[in-house]
Amino acid sequence: MNQNSMELVVDSDFTSPWALSAYAALTHKGLEFSVRSVDLAQRQNREPEFADPSLTARVPLLRHGDFFLTESSAIAEYLEDLLPPPDAPSLYPQDTRARARARQLQAWLRSDLQPIRNERPTEVIFVSPSHKPLSARASACARHLCEVAGKLLPPGDANLFGKWSIADLDLAVMLMRLVVNDDPVPQRLVEYVEAQWQIDPVQRWLRARSA
Repeated sequence: MNQNSMELVVDSDFTSPWALSAYAALTHKGLEFSVRSVDLAQRQNREPEFADPSLTARVPLLRHGDFFLTESSAIAEYLEDLLPPPDAPSLYPQDTRARARARQLQAWLRSDLQPIRNERPTEVIFVSPSHKPLSARASACARHLCEVAGKLLPPGDANLFGKWSIADLDLAVMLMRLVVNDDPVPQRLVEYVEAQWQIDPVQRWLRARSA
């Protein structure tokens, strides 16, 4: 592989929210890259060809020449360092504190809210909604998620930090799990999610998964 070429390995169903995040980061940066999928159900990610260089045997996996990297937030930060603004579109706010807040949000979305992920997996977004009501525990998590999002999103703004960042997409995907199932979500957050869903990287992902 050419040292300048990039490949993103995603799940074969194109339902991983973190694969979407990495795909959006690459697309937003204006990079040319190829996409390859592995079947997680068939444990293709555990085959030595994938597992050994990836270290963690997880998707998404970015291959940049002879460098391999997993974890979508690490991929976004790598791309930001590789092609920093203003020479390339930014993935993170340029203000130090806003950037730290964006990374805090990303870490929280990845480490908490498990009841929502259990009862509203991303298949409800990309395949079919669930008609089963949220449990009390998941409902409490959903309320907390909406409270945090409501505090972060300035009134009347389309993005969390003025200009779009990768944290906007990560938050929108988590909220979309609720929106598509008609779970209680404040209207302004519904509008935020719907607007985020129309950005070019997401629309490209949707077209790629349906191809």
